Formats: sequence, structure tokens, C-alpha cells
Amino acid sequence: MEIAYEAVRLFSRKGVAATSADEIADAAGMSTRTLWRYFPTKEQCVQPLLTAGIEELVTRLREWPNDRPLLEALHTGATPNFSVSDGQESLRGLIRLTRTEPGLRAVWLRGNDEATRELIQILAARTGQDPESLPMMVQGSVLNAALTAGVEYWAWNESEMDGQPADGALREALRIVAGALPENVA
Repeated sequence: MEIAYEAVRLFSRKGVAATSADEIADAAGMSTRTLWRYFPTKEQCVQPLLTAGIEELVTRLREWPNDRPLLEALHTGATPNFSVSDGQESLRGLIRLTRTEPGLRAVWLRGNDEATRELIQILAARTGQDPESLPMMVQGSVLNAALTAGVEYWAWNESEMDGQPADGALREALRIVAGALPENVA
């Protein structure tokens, strides 16, 4: 995660185009060659920070009891740990950069696409439906769109969300979308 934090710090300070892989590697205390082994592009250095929350969320949702609504997991403290102060501010800054930096936006959207596929699998397993069915594809996409919108709202609306953890915006986004999800999910 150190590489991601250093990349965000440098991208925020200098811009993506003006930041070299050498600078990221140096800031993270490694050789550029080692950095390239982990990440094929400098923009991908931020991927661990973008995916940590959804990976934690997917794990928690997979473990959530089938007899309890899935969204309950999100409303009872099982949201991703976005409230760690250094991670939260780095994540907020990074998501802000995805608005203006096409390379970072591409990394963000790829992560969202992978998250949607994971959520579709979770919903299908809970409902007994085929993950390739249109209802599962739509519902998984809707759920991830709500999570994405919640995190982006939190990051992009500093005046309203300043100092607040992302989970408040996530909970509100999930409340809004709950009616579109199957009963044992919502």
C-alpha cells in the first residue's frame, strides 16, 4: 500500500504527467525495475488503494449469513474501513484525481468493473439465480453503481462531506438503491 500512497502524494503534488515511475519508486524505497514488476504502468500504482475497500466489502458480503439481508451488513458497520485517516485522505485525493486524469480514471473503472462481477456472483449465490441472467447482471451493476456514486460523492463534495468518513455517503447511496434489489438482499 506504501507504493499507492506515494504515487497519490506525487500525483496530487505534481500531476500524473509530471510524475515519473522513477520518482514513485524512489519515494517508496525501491528500484524502478521492482516497481515495474508490480505495476505495468505508473497509474496502476494506485490500484491497491482503489481496490482495498471493495475487496474488504466483497469478503464481508460473502461471509454474511444467508438468512439476513445483505444490505444489513452494510448498515451495521460492515462497510469497508475507509475511516483510517491517512488512507481516507489519500483515497479522497485519488478519487478526485480520477475526475481529471484519464489514466487514473481507467484504473478506477477497471476496478469497478471487477467489483461488479464479484457483486453479481454474490447476489447470484444468495438468490440461487444464474449469474449470467439479466436480473443478476442489472442488480449487481446497480449495487456497484450505488457504491461508486457514494464514494465519488464523498470525495468530490468536500464542503458537505469534509471530515466525514465515506461510509455515511455509502449508506445513503445504498438506502436510495435498496428498492431495486431482491428482497433477501435489501
